[in-house]
Amino acid sequence: MSEKIGFIGLGRMGLPMSYNLLRAGYDLTVHNRSQEKVRQIADAGATAAASTAEIMEQCDVVLACLPDVATCEQVVLEEALPKARPGQVIVDHSTVGTATSKACAAAAEERGAMFLDAPISGGTERATDGTLTIMVGGPTEAYQRVASAFDVMGAVVRHVGPTGSGTAAKLVNQLLVGVHKVAAAEAMLLAAKSGADPALVFELVNSGWGQSFILGRNAPAMLDRDFEGVRTQLRVFLKDLGLIQEMARDLETPIPGGDLAYRLFYEATEQGLGDMDGAAIVLPMEEQAGFQVRRVDAE
Repeated sequence: MSEKIGFIGLGRMGLPMSYNLLRAGYDLTVHNRSQEKVRQIADAGATAAASTAEIMEQCDVVLACLPDVATCEQVVLEEALPKARPGQVIVDHSTVGTATSKACAAAAEERGAMFLDAPISGGTERATDGTLTIMVGGPTEAYQRVASAFDVMGAVVRHVGPTGSGTAAKLVNQLLVGVHKVAAAEAMLLAAKSGADPALVFELVNSGWGQSFILGRNAPAMLDRDFEGVRTQLRVFLKDLGLIQEMARDLETPIPGGDLAYRLFYEATEQGLGDMDGAAIVLPMEEQAGFQVRRVDAE
Protein backbone atom coordinates (compact mmCIF):
# COMPACT_ATOMS: atom_id res chain seq x y z
CA MET A 1 0.00 0.00 0.00
CA SER A 2 2.94 2.34 -0.61
CA GLU A 3 1.25 4.10 -3.53
CA LYS A 4 -0.76 7.20 -2.79
CA ILE A 5 -4.33 7.00 -4.04
CA GLY A 6 -6.46 9.96 -5.03
CA PHE A 7 -10.24 9.88 -5.30
CA ILE A 8 -12.24 12.47 -7.21
CA GLY A 9 -16.02 12.54 -6.77
CA LEU A 10 -17.54 11.84 -3.36
CA GLY A 11 -21.12 11.23 -4.41
CA ARG A 12 -23.51 8.45 -3.42
CA MET A 13 -21.06 5.84 -4.69
CA GLY A 14 -17.70 7.57 -4.42
CA LEU A 15 -17.92 8.47 -0.75
CA PRO A 16 -18.51 4.92 0.57
CA MET A 17 -15.89 3.57 -1.86
CA SER A 18 -13.41 6.08 -0.46
CA TYR A 19 -14.21 5.10 3.11
CA ASN A 20 -13.47 1.46 2.27
CA LEU A 21 -10.05 2.42 0.88
CA LEU A 22 -9.34 4.49 3.97
CA ARG A 23 -10.34 1.69 6.33
CA ALA A 24 -8.10 -0.71 4.40
CA GLY A 25 -5.12 1.49 5.23
CA TYR A 26 -4.54 3.29 1.95
CA ASP A 27 -2.91 6.72 1.92
CA LEU A 28 -5.94 8.51 0.48
CA THR A 29 -6.33 12.04 -0.84
CA VAL A 30 -9.80 13.21 -1.90
CA HIS A 31 -11.39 16.01 -3.87
CA ASN A 32 -15.03 16.91 -4.48
CA ARG A 33 -16.85 20.02 -5.64
CA SER A 34 -18.93 19.95 -2.47
CA GLN A 35 -16.42 20.50 0.33
CA GLU A 36 -18.75 19.21 3.04
CA LYS A 37 -18.08 15.62 2.01
CA VAL A 38 -14.35 16.32 1.78
CA ARG A 39 -14.35 17.61 5.36
CA GLN A 40 -16.39 14.60 6.48
CA ILE A 41 -13.92 11.99 5.21
CA ALA A 42 -10.92 14.17 6.10
CA ASP A 43 -12.07 13.99 9.72
CA ALA A 44 -11.80 10.19 9.36
CA GLY A 45 -8.18 10.37 8.18
CA ALA A 46 -8.16 11.22 4.46
CA THR A 47 -6.13 14.13 3.09
CA ALA A 48 -8.18 16.93 1.52
CA ALA A 49 -7.15 18.32 -1.86
CA ALA A 50 -8.30 21.73 -3.06
CA SER A 51 -8.39 20.82 -6.75
CA THR A 52 -8.11 18.09 -9.36
CA ALA A 53 -4.65 19.42 -10.21
CA GLU A 54 -3.55 18.91 -6.60
CA ILE A 55 -4.77 15.30 -6.66
CA MET A 56 -2.85 14.67 -9.88
CA GLU A 57 0.30 16.20 -8.46
CA GLN A 58 0.24 14.24 -5.20
CA CYS A 59 -1.06 10.76 -6.12
CA ASP A 60 0.31 7.75 -7.99
CA VAL A 61 -3.14 6.28 -8.72
CA VAL A 62 -6.18 8.52 -9.26
CA LEU A 63 -9.73 7.16 -9.17
CA ALA A 64 -12.78 9.13 -10.29
CA CYS A 65 -16.49 8.40 -9.82
CA LEU A 66 -18.61 11.08 -11.46
CA PRO A 67 -22.35 11.40 -12.21
CA ASP A 68 -22.53 11.84 -15.98
CA VAL A 69 -20.61 12.03 -19.23
CA ALA A 70 -20.28 15.83 -19.27
CA THR A 71 -18.83 15.94 -15.76
CA CYS A 72 -16.50 13.04 -16.49
CA GLU A 73 -15.18 14.67 -19.65
CA GLN A 74 -14.69 17.98 -17.87
CA VAL A 75 -12.98 16.58 -14.77
CA VAL A 76 -11.08 13.58 -16.13
CA LEU A 77 -10.42 14.50 -19.74
CA GLU A 78 -9.99 18.28 -19.44
CA GLU A 79 -8.71 18.78 -15.88
CA ALA A 80 -6.97 15.58 -14.75
CA LEU A 81 -5.38 13.98 -17.80
CA PRO A 82 -3.50 17.08 -19.03
CA LYS A 83 -1.73 16.97 -15.64
CA ALA A 84 -0.92 13.23 -15.86
CA ARG A 85 2.68 12.12 -15.64
CA PRO A 86 4.54 9.01 -16.85
CA GLY A 87 3.67 5.86 -14.91
CA GLN A 88 0.59 7.34 -13.27
CA VAL A 89 -2.65 5.31 -13.40
CA ILE A 90 -5.99 7.08 -13.85
CA VAL A 91 -9.18 5.09 -13.30
CA ASP A 92 -12.70 6.13 -14.23
CA HIS A 93 -15.51 4.38 -12.32
CA SER A 94 -18.21 6.50 -13.99
CA THR A 95 -20.82 5.18 -16.41
CA VAL A 96 -19.96 6.79 -19.75
CA GLY A 97 -19.83 5.79 -23.41
CA THR A 98 -17.02 3.80 -25.00
CA ALA A 99 -15.98 6.89 -27.01
CA THR A 100 -15.31 8.80 -23.78
CA SER A 101 -13.29 5.93 -22.33
CA LYS A 102 -11.18 5.66 -25.48
CA ALA A 103 -10.60 9.42 -25.56
CA CYS A 104 -9.40 9.30 -21.94
CA ALA A 105 -7.08 6.39 -22.71
CA ALA A 106 -5.57 8.24 -25.67
CA ALA A 107 -5.02 11.38 -23.58
CA ALA A 108 -3.34 9.34 -20.85
CA GLU A 109 -1.07 7.59 -23.35
CA GLU A 110 0.06 10.94 -24.74
CA ARG A 111 1.35 11.81 -21.26
CA GLY A 112 2.99 8.43 -20.65
CA ALA A 113 0.28 7.51 -18.15
CA MET A 114 -2.20 4.61 -18.18
CA PHE A 115 -6.00 4.71 -18.08
CA LEU A 116 -8.54 2.13 -16.93
CA ASP A 117 -12.29 2.29 -17.56
CA ALA A 118 -13.67 0.52 -14.49
CA PRO A 119 -17.40 1.15 -14.11
CA ILE A 120 -19.22 -0.30 -11.12
CA SER A 121 -22.54 -1.99 -10.36
CA GLY A 122 -24.31 -2.73 -7.11
CA GLY A 123 -25.77 0.51 -5.80
CA THR A 124 -24.98 2.38 -2.63
CA GLU A 125 -25.60 -0.66 -0.42
CA ARG A 126 -22.82 -2.65 -2.06
CA ALA A 127 -20.59 0.41 -2.36
CA THR A 128 -20.87 0.73 1.40
CA ASP A 129 -20.08 -2.87 2.26
CA GLY A 130 -17.36 -3.23 -0.38
CA THR A 131 -19.11 -5.83 -2.53
CA LEU A 132 -19.45 -3.96 -5.82
CA THR A 133 -19.01 -5.56 -9.21
CA ILE A 134 -16.12 -3.79 -10.98
CA MET A 135 -15.66 -4.25 -14.74
CA VAL A 136 -12.24 -3.15 -15.95
CA GLY A 137 -10.90 -2.33 -19.41
CA GLY A 138 -7.39 -1.19 -20.23
CA PRO A 139 -3.72 -2.22 -19.98
CA THR A 140 -2.97 -5.34 -17.93
CA GLU A 141 -0.04 -3.58 -16.25
CA ALA A 142 -2.31 -0.83 -14.96
CA TYR A 143 -4.91 -3.33 -13.78
CA GLN A 144 -2.32 -5.28 -11.81
CA ARG A 145 -1.19 -2.05 -10.10
CA VAL A 146 -4.71 -1.24 -8.93
CA ALA A 147 -6.19 -4.74 -8.42
CA SER A 148 -5.66 -4.78 -4.64
CA ALA A 149 -7.53 -1.48 -4.27
CA PHE A 150 -10.34 -2.79 -6.47
CA ASP A 151 -10.60 -5.84 -4.21
CA VAL A 152 -11.21 -3.54 -1.23
CA MET A 153 -14.19 -1.96 -3.00
CA GLY A 154 -15.61 -4.93 -4.89
CA ALA A 155 -16.50 -8.59 -4.43
CA VAL A 156 -16.48 -9.40 -8.16
CA VAL A 157 -13.61 -7.70 -9.99
CA ARG A 158 -12.70 -8.69 -13.54
CA HIS A 159 -10.28 -7.39 -16.14
CA VAL A 160 -12.56 -7.66 -19.17
CA GLY A 161 -10.05 -6.71 -21.85
CA PRO A 162 -8.68 -3.65 -23.69
CA THR A 163 -9.80 -0.05 -23.32
CA GLY A 164 -13.56 0.36 -23.54
CA SER A 165 -14.42 -3.23 -22.66
CA GLY A 166 -15.20 -2.40 -19.03
CA THR A 167 -17.51 0.36 -20.21
CA ALA A 168 -19.15 -2.02 -22.70
CA ALA A 169 -19.78 -4.56 -19.94
CA LYS A 170 -21.39 -1.87 -17.78
CA LEU A 171 -23.65 -0.70 -20.58
CA VAL A 172 -24.77 -4.29 -21.20
CA ASN A 173 -25.56 -4.48 -17.48
CA GLN A 174 -27.57 -1.26 -17.68
CA LEU A 175 -29.44 -2.50 -20.75
CA LEU A 176 -30.64 -5.48 -18.73
CA VAL A 177 -31.46 -3.29 -15.71
CA GLY A 178 -33.58 -0.94 -17.82
CA VAL A 179 -35.46 -3.72 -19.59
CA HIS A 180 -35.99 -5.60 -16.31
CA LYS A 181 -37.40 -2.47 -14.65
CA VAL A 182 -39.99 -2.16 -17.40
CA ALA A 183 -40.78 -5.89 -17.25
CA ALA A 184 -41.11 -5.85 -13.46
CA ALA A 185 -43.49 -2.88 -13.61
CA GLU A 186 -45.76 -4.35 -16.28
CA ALA A 187 -45.79 -7.77 -14.58
CA MET A 188 -46.77 -6.36 -11.19
CA LEU A 189 -49.45 -4.14 -12.74
CA LEU A 190 -50.89 -7.03 -14.74
CA ALA A 191 -51.02 -9.20 -11.61
CA ALA A 192 -52.66 -6.48 -9.52
CA LYS A 193 -55.35 -5.59 -12.06
CA SER A 194 -56.19 -9.27 -12.62
CA GLY A 195 -57.48 -9.41 -9.04
CA ALA A 196 -54.67 -11.57 -7.70
CA ASP A 197 -52.86 -10.48 -4.56
CA PRO A 198 -49.80 -8.75 -6.09
CA ALA A 199 -47.66 -9.35 -3.01
CA LEU A 200 -48.37 -13.08 -3.20
CA VAL A 201 -47.77 -13.14 -6.96
CA PHE A 202 -44.43 -11.41 -6.36
CA GLU A 203 -43.48 -13.99 -3.74
CA LEU A 204 -44.35 -16.87 -6.04
CA VAL A 205 -42.82 -15.48 -9.23
CA ASN A 206 -39.65 -14.46 -7.47
CA SER A 207 -39.13 -18.04 -6.32
CA GLY A 208 -39.64 -19.41 -9.85
CA TRP A 209 -38.07 -18.91 -13.24
CA GLY A 210 -39.46 -15.39 -13.48
CA GLN A 211 -37.13 -14.38 -10.65
CA SER A 212 -34.90 -11.34 -11.14
CA PHE A 213 -32.83 -9.07 -8.94
CA ILE A 214 -34.72 -6.04 -10.24
CA LEU A 215 -38.12 -7.60 -9.53
CA GLY A 216 -36.92 -8.32 -5.99
CA ARG A 217 -35.79 -4.72 -5.62
CA ASN A 218 -38.66 -2.88 -7.33
CA ALA A 219 -41.76 -4.92 -6.44
CA PRO A 220 -41.68 -3.90 -2.74
CA ALA A 221 -41.32 -0.25 -3.78
CA MET A 222 -44.39 -0.57 -6.00
CA LEU A 223 -46.41 -2.43 -3.36
CA ASP A 224 -45.54 0.16 -0.69
CA ARG A 225 -45.83 3.14 -3.08
CA ASP A 226 -42.28 4.11 -2.08
CA PHE A 227 -41.04 6.05 -5.09
CA GLU A 228 -39.49 8.93 -3.17
CA GLY A 229 -37.02 6.79 -1.20
CA VAL A 230 -34.62 7.28 -4.09
CA ARG A 231 -31.78 4.85 -4.53
CA THR A 232 -31.14 5.51 -8.22
CA GLN A 233 -33.09 8.22 -10.00
CA LEU A 234 -35.15 7.42 -13.06
CA ARG A 235 -33.33 10.10 -15.06
CA VAL A 236 -29.99 8.38 -14.34
CA PHE A 237 -31.28 5.25 -16.07
CA LEU A 238 -32.47 7.38 -18.97
CA LYS A 239 -28.92 8.72 -19.31
CA ASP A 240 -27.51 5.18 -19.33
CA LEU A 241 -30.10 3.95 -21.82
CA GLY A 242 -29.12 6.85 -24.08
CA LEU A 243 -25.49 5.70 -23.98
CA ILE A 244 -26.67 2.19 -24.85
CA GLN A 245 -28.57 3.62 -27.83
CA GLU A 246 -25.34 5.24 -29.05
CA MET A 247 -23.39 2.01 -28.60
CA ALA A 248 -26.00 -0.02 -30.51
CA ARG A 249 -26.02 2.49 -33.38
CA ASP A 250 -22.22 2.47 -33.59
CA LEU A 251 -22.20 -1.35 -33.70
CA GLU A 252 -25.24 -1.52 -36.00
CA THR A 253 -26.86 -3.98 -33.60
CA PRO A 254 -30.61 -4.07 -32.89
CA ILE A 255 -31.80 -3.68 -29.30
CA PRO A 256 -35.62 -3.70 -29.53
CA GLY A 257 -36.05 -4.18 -25.77
CA GLY A 258 -33.60 -1.37 -25.12
CA ASP A 259 -35.41 0.89 -27.58
CA LEU A 260 -38.70 0.33 -25.75
CA ALA A 261 -37.11 0.92 -22.34
CA TYR A 262 -35.49 4.14 -23.57
CA ARG A 263 -38.81 5.44 -24.91
CA LEU A 264 -40.68 4.65 -21.68
CA PHE A 265 -37.99 6.19 -19.46
CA TYR A 266 -37.87 9.25 -21.71
CA GLU A 267 -41.64 9.71 -21.54
CA ALA A 268 -41.64 9.24 -17.76
CA THR A 269 -38.92 11.86 -17.38
CA GLU A 270 -40.86 14.26 -19.60
CA GLN A 271 -43.83 13.76 -17.25
CA GLY A 272 -41.73 15.04 -14.34
CA LEU A 273 -40.82 11.69 -12.76
CA GLY A 274 -37.07 11.96 -13.36
CA ASP A 275 -36.08 12.53 -9.73
CA MET A 276 -38.06 9.52 -8.49
CA ASP A 277 -36.65 6.06 -7.95
CA GLY A 278 -36.44 3.88 -11.08
CA ALA A 279 -39.36 1.77 -9.82
CA ALA A 280 -41.56 4.76 -10.65
CA ILE A 281 -41.53 3.64 -14.28
CA VAL A 282 -44.76 1.85 -13.27
CA LEU A 283 -46.60 5.15 -12.71
CA PRO A 284 -47.34 6.02 -16.37
CA MET A 285 -48.43 2.41 -16.95
CA GLU A 286 -50.79 2.64 -13.99
CA GLU A 287 -52.27 5.85 -15.39
CA GLN A 288 -52.98 4.13 -18.70
CA ALA A 289 -54.44 1.07 -16.93
CA GLY A 290 -56.52 3.13 -14.49
CA PHE A 291 -55.24 0.92 -11.68
CA GLN A 292 -52.48 0.98 -9.06
CA VAL A 293 -50.17 -1.70 -7.71
CA ARG A 294 -50.50 -1.77 -3.92
CA ARG A 295 -50.78 -4.24 -1.09
CA VAL A 296 -54.27 -5.72 -0.67
CA ASP A 297 -54.37 -4.83 3.02
CA ALA A 298 -53.52 -1.21 2.14
CA GLU A 299 -56.59 -0.71 -0.06
